Amino acid sequence: MTQELRAISLFSGAGGFDIGSHMANVPVVFSVDIEKDCVETLKLNDIFKYTKKVHGDLFNISSDEIKDSLGEKFKGKFILIGGAPCQPFSKNGYWVTNKVRKGIDDPRALLVNEYLRVLIDTKPDGFVFENVESLLHPTNRVIVDSFLEIASSEGFETKVVRANALDYGVPQKRRRLFLIGTKGTFKTEEPVKTHFPADIANSENLPSYVNVGEVMSEYDEEEYFEEQELTSGGTYHEELREVPPGMNYKALTAWAGYPNPKFVADKRFWNFLLKLHPEKPSWTITAQPGPWVGPFHWNSRRLRVPEISAIQTFPKDYLFYGSRRSIQKQIGNAVPPLMAKAMINFLKESLVK
Repeated sequence: MTQELRAISLFSGAGGFDIGSHMANVPVVFSVDIEKDCVETLKLNDIFKYTKKVHGDLFNISSDEIKDSLGEKFKGKFILIGGAPCQPFSKNGYWVTNKVRKGIDDPRALLVNEYLRVLIDTKPDGFVFENVESLLHPTNRVIVDSFLEIASSEGFETKVVRANALDYGVPQKRRRLFLIGTKGTFKTEEPVKTHFPADIANSENLPSYVNVGEVMSEYDEEEYFEEQELTSGGTYHEELREVPPGMNYKALTAWAGYPNPKFVADKRFWNFLLKLHPEKPSWTITAQPGPWVGPFHWNSRRLRVPEISAIQTFPKDYLFYGSRRSIQKQIGNAVPPLMAKAMINFLKESLVK
């Protein structure tokens, strides 16, 4: 019989990680974020009606307050989830315990220290920490190594998982790093992949990668129109219209055989005038795209909120609070819920007796 399991969420954002936890049947009892719009988003959605939602700087929130959210009578196990931004909001003001300071003494890791502070103080049964893959780059590797050393000293068995959202049913190429720790024992080497490249899927009768056309088609109707999607009158509107689905600005260069080339190949960022193809997964949805940075819709417009939400696998009825710019940032910064679900299920099975 599975023991009762709960989650505490740090750096919760719009709730992508938290939704994934609920999908894995691990309810979130505490969520916190420094961005007011993010916390208002959490408040709008019934899935979090029993979650204590806190707007504030984690530095100012005690570990006792966080753990108390489990309730005095709670006798089950709990996990810590979240992805601390690697760049601190401020270089000042983050208190770090001596124990954590000894392991990580790096200004880029100040928010990671706060995650570790809560980890050490609250003593969960497991954790899932998410970040960008570049945390494994030699210049950042000290952060990962120190994190794992501290977690091991606290009695956790740990795993480093380099994951692509495509493998878990997310219609998006999105690579992320997960550091996972358990007080139990990992039953398998890595989280179970649910979706596969077409050749493997077809030969072994498995689900194939999800394409954006499958999740976006219903939103290509007038009722979902957004003024911000329009590109007409813009600097590169005509060029965008000429880019075929699945291509970028390079389609309009000599490299692609384009007559009277408008651009030079490899002289622009790869996502300049990048356009989705309905029969392929999306590229990574970003938090703050520039005015001509894709992915764009194959119909030569910017993506709509329900479209980027669907690409990130938020529930269809999920509500977001704030301006259009704020919502783009919230969705782009989120861990895709289906990806989070896979990671939390992986941890969860290690805690089942």
